[in-house]
Amino acid sequence: MLDQLNLNTPGGQAASDAEQVAPSASVPDQAYVAKATRAAVEFESFFISHMLRQMRSATKEMAGEDSVFKDRVNSDMQDMADQMLAGQIAGQRAFGIADAILRQLLPAPFNNSK
Repeated sequence: MLDQLNLNTPGGQAASDAEQVAPSASVPDQAYVAKATRAAVEFESFFISHMLRQMRSATKEMAGEDSVFKDRVNSDMQDMADQMLAGQIAGQRAFGIADAILRQLLPAPFNNSK
């Protein structure tokens, strides 16, 4: 039993099992790299947009009755501006969320993380 767990013995199964389970480093398809990058940036944009929406909602709840933040007239325009801002921030990869996702999905030479 101990001989099978010992990695130094020729009959040890753990070393050969680890070699079979470890994925080989292959070159990913360029279409996959492009799709993964686009998806990661879009997820970062969604995350930032949701965060801005929650921050604006909290600001409206804390604002007084006569505050400009309670005004519903500009609400739609502010939502669109938040989405545009989130897209711009995500495009710059400022939060690093897309980079973290790409480090998980792509091998090191292809993940283009900063």
